Formats: sequence, C-alpha cells, structure tokens
Amino acid sequence: MSGSLLTLAMGQYVPGDSAVHRVDPRFKLATSFAYAIGLFLVGGWPGLSLMAIGLAGLFVAGGLPARYVGRGLRPLLVLIAFTFLVQALSLPGKALVTVGPFSITREGLDQGGFLTFRLALLLLSSVVLTATTSPVSLTDALEWFLRPLARVGVPAYEIALMVTIALRYIPTLLREADDLLRAQRARGVDLSVRNPWRLAQGVMPLVVPLFVLSFRHADDLAVAMASRCYHGGRGRTRYRELRAGLRDVVGLGVAAGWLGLALSAGRWWGP
Repeated sequence: MSGSLLTLAMGQYVPGDSAVHRVDPRFKLATSFAYAIGLFLVGGWPGLSLMAIGLAGLFVAGGLPARYVGRGLRPLLVLIAFTFLVQALSLPGKALVTVGPFSITREGLDQGGFLTFRLALLLLSSVVLTATTSPVSLTDALEWFLRPLARVGVPAYEIALMVTIALRYIPTLLREADDLLRAQRARGVDLSVRNPWRLAQGVMPLVVPLFVLSFRHADDLAVAMASRCYHGGRGRTRYRELRAGLRDVVGLGVAAGWLGLALSAGRWWGP
C-alpha cells in the first residue's frame, strides 16, 4: 500500500523536450478542456476509439512511459470498477449471467464498458496535461484565460496560482502519507487486513498528522512568499512571456480536426 502512493501520476511534471512539452500551455489547456467536453458528447464506440487513439498519440509524442497509464488510473480505480459493475447489473436486456436477483446483461456490459472507458480517458488526459506542462507554465495559462474576469474584480492570478499550488503539492502530500504509513507499520499496525473496520482503525490515526503536515507546508509557503514581498498578481512581470507560434496553431488545428472527426464518427460508422 505504501509503494502505491508514490506511483500516482496525477500532478507530477515530467521534464522533457518533446513536441508536446514545447506546445504553448494555453493551447494545451484549451485542448484538454475541449477533449473533456468531447468525451461527454461522443455518442458511440467509434468516436470514443478515435479519442483514445488521439490520446495515445499524445502519450507517445510526449515521451511519457507506458507505466503512466496505470498510474493515472490508480486514484479512481475503485470508482471505475464500481461504475462498470452498477451499469452491468442495472440495465435491462439480454441476460448473460444470472446470480440470484441480479443479472448481467449484454447491454449493461456494453454501456458499463463505454462509461468506464470514457472515465479512464478523462483521467489520462489530465495526466498528459500535468506531466508535460510545468507548474509555472500552467499558472500563466490559467491566468491568461481568467484575465478578462479581473476587470470585474475576480483575482485571476491568485485563482490560477492556487490551482497550480494544489496540483504541485499532490506528490508532496502523497510522500508524507507514505512516510506515515511506514511509521505505522514500524509500530506493528497491520494495514493489509481485509476487515474494513480494522483497516479504518489503522488508517484513521494518519488523518490528523497529515492535516497538521498540510497546514505546516501551507504556513511555510506563506512565509516564503511574504519574505519575497509577494503582493498578488498586480504589476507582476514574467521571465518568459507566452508567445504562440506556427507550431502551436498547427497543433491546435490538428487537435480540433481530430476531435471533430471523433464527434462525427458515430454518424458515419453506426451507433
């Protein structure tokens, strides 16, 4: 259990010089949002398959290891399995397996597989974004999109910074939780039991120290920012300004074309 916490891919930036790393973060963020929306608009397996092929291409172009697929799905693996099981048992149709009052239908398997595959692609798309975009670049991109709201008093830079810091501290908090788990094991606590009540008794003592460590990190970060005279985004300059190039426009056009192809695939190749 302890080793699994450190192998999560969400929020971890993988430094590199791939084609995906060099794309303007604003284009990557816009493409990620469009991809997430497209996942819920696509109406059949052909379109969803095209969405998966496009995401696999981004994994390859970004130079991300294949193990990141499993790491990206691990945080919500239980939810994915539960969604599939509920769909398989709840939809009426031709029964394939019947156990007591429950029946697994062909329609339930198809719908359950479709929904779980969609959820898996949604998780992996966020992994591609955070793994190929540095926290600073992601902050700049979020602020650029929120900048029009600053005219009506919305703290655009602060919101972008808050979101980026939250993503940045996911690996740190996982590392702290892993250290606490190791300490519990050293004290003889068995966390491999199958009894949910005994497992909860072993995990609950980790909650309070994890909260304390979280607030301590937040306080250290606040002191560090105050000591550097941080006073918000007003008047703040950047070492690197975001500038879109021809490569970014071409990449956005390819992504938009592929997304349009996936959304219209169901009309061409059946439901």
